[in-house]
Amino acid sequence: MKRYCRTMDLKDNPELIAEYVKRHSPSEAWPEIRQGIREVGILEMEIYILDNRLFMIVETPLDFKWETAMSRLATLPRQQEWEDFMAIFQDCKEGDTGNEKWKMMERMFYLYE
Repeated sequence: MKRYCRTMDLKDNPELIAEYVKRHSPSEAWPEIRQGIREVGILEMEIYILDNRLFMIVETPLDFKWETAMSRLATLPRQQEWEDFMAIFQDCKEGDTGNEKWKMMERMFYLYE
C-alpha cells in the first residue's frame, strides 16, 4: 500500500473552520465526492485538523498513479463545484483544483529505517 500525506491551511476564522468541519461530516459531505474519491482508486482518506492547519493521509494500492488519478478526479461529477464551494473556507487561489490546494508533504523521518 502507498501512503500520501498532504497539507493545506484554512482561512484563520473560527466560524469558517467550524463550518468546514461540518461540511465534511458524514451527513453533510456530498456523496458524489466520496464516490469519486473511491472511483479513482483511493482506498482510504483521513483528514486531521489543528487550528487552521489540515493534514490528509491518503492510502492507495501500490500501482496507484497520483497525477493520473487526480486528473481523472477533477473531471468527475460535481468535483469542481465541490472544490469551488470549499474554497471559501480554504487559504487558496480561486479556481484551484483539490490537487493544487493540497500540498504534498515529504517524509523526513521513519522509525524503522
